[in-house]
Amino acid sequence: MTTRPIPVRPPFDPELIPQLEAMAAFGPKLTAETLPAVRKALAEGIPDFPEPDYSAGGRVIADERRVPGPAGEPDVTVLVLRPAEATASLPAILYIHGGGMVVGSFRHGPDLLFLDRVAAGEAVVVSVEYRLAPEHPDPAPVEDCYAALRWMAESAGELGIDPGRLIVCGTSAGGGLAAGTALLARDRGGPALSHQILICPMLDDRMSTHSSQMLLDEGGWDRESNEFGWTALLGGRRGGDEVSIYAAPSRAADLSGLPRTYLDCGSAETFRDEILDYAGRLSAAGVSVDLHMWGGGFHGFDAVAPTAALSAASRWAREEFITRALLDPIGRER
Repeated sequence: MTTRPIPVRPPFDPELIPQLEAMAAFGPKLTAETLPAVRKALAEGIPDFPEPDYSAGGRVIADERRVPGPAGEPDVTVLVLRPAEATASLPAILYIHGGGMVVGSFRHGPDLLFLDRVAAGEAVVVSVEYRLAPEHPDPAPVEDCYAALRWMAESAGELGIDPGRLIVCGTSAGGGLAAGTALLARDRGGPALSHQILICPMLDDRMSTHSSQMLLDEGGWDRESNEFGWTALLGGRRGGDEVSIYAAPSRAADLSGLPRTYLDCGSAETFRDEILDYAGRLSAAGVSVDLHMWGGGFHGFDAVAPTAALSAASRWAREEFITRALLDPIGRER
């Protein structure tokens, strides 16, 4: 039996390595066998990380709602975060959580990225609870996200949203779903987006790049985890010719007409090459792109090692882009 060689990878940033070791000790790699236990552990919460106060001490109105889902499908649950004392229509951000398409919750992540901005009266945030694979394979997850985007746009008056400033943002698998949602919005005639913020997004099911093969049993999200996540979403179609561009946005030949885009990744992560390729092709299609690759970063490094210098630098760059995005009513090239 022939063993596939592992391509060389860049070194991890030394300051991040202890967090990689801690992650490996926290829980098992995602597989079909471990998935129930991983979901149970996440539902019970991570020790020393209680659920945040989404009211931000009374400055934020946080409520869960059931909103219309895709045609003929169940309603979708969303978490809506609004400033308690908004005085004008605000930009709105649809946030899509990560989790390899198979785990995670709409309550995982929006606090880390946006709660302070909502409390400061800068934005309204809607975090979507999309259906998870493998129980709900493609196209359920991306269609749920698009349904939430449509509801957000249609509810602009009620929610205090400026319909000219709609942003979609996602992390990891959620970044891939955000990219797919933006493609759906373009191809279905709206809602119009001003920006898409794709944080280390999961974009390509084919796993044919150097970086998609260079990690095995290291780096937080390796080639086996990636294969499991994509197979859960796509089944036997993974890697074949029948995969939609909305499920795997890297497959889109035409990237024109998309909103201004932020992309980031680590140099030592599985998704690196597909992210760099997507950024280049967006630019070639006339889309304004802000791209950051962080040397020595593994997948999601800034979230799991928040005190590291590399994490601080990456957060600063992302926050600066978000600040500009919230002030920009257009986003596309003039």
